[in-house]
Amino acid sequence: MTKKLAVFASGNGSNFQVIAEQFPVEFVFSDHHDAYVLERAQNLDVASYAFELKEFDNKAAYEKALVDLLDEHQIDLVCLAGYMKIVSQTLLSAYEGKIINIHPAYLPEFPGAHGIEDAWRAGVSESGVTIHWVDSGVDTGQIIQQVRVPRLPDDTIETFEARIHEAEYKLYPKVLRELGVKEK
Repeated sequence: MTKKLAVFASGNGSNFQVIAEQFPVEFVFSDHHDAYVLERAQNLDVASYAFELKEFDNKAAYEKALVDLLDEHQIDLVCLAGYMKIVSQTLLSAYEGKIINIHPAYLPEFPGAHGIEDAWRAGVSESGVTIHWVDSGVDTGQIIQQVRVPRLPDDTIETFEARIHEAEYKLYPKVLRELGVKEK
């Protein structure tokens, strides 16, 4: 049986594009109506949905709408790819063990929304990329795979960030294959 994927992204969607070019993606969801990921989805002929937390009475209602969408499409695996909302109990209880996240740092180092910038400011000699299962904490779920990315002597934050993104684009498809997701 082919696993049905959904990708959640809040912004640019470069990891979504890498995934969608190699694997069948049932749909992409964004929590911003104007996110560039929605344009990427259209260009790749992938269904897309967008709604924002402020359109709901509370986060539980917002996440219930997400669960309904996932259930409607019979999604087996949710790939968070730059989705900048913390997954709460409503979504987690319905899809626990079926949500993975990519984080632009070598966890447990530099969790949270600014992993690359935090690593850069800390002056580390290397950071990395982590893919992990999502749990109730912030970037605390069981680690699936990680890769280190060195900080080179002539790096700027932009070149360092670009190399971290390149590592993401290799690691996410590798992990999906290892989780049994069939390529196109």
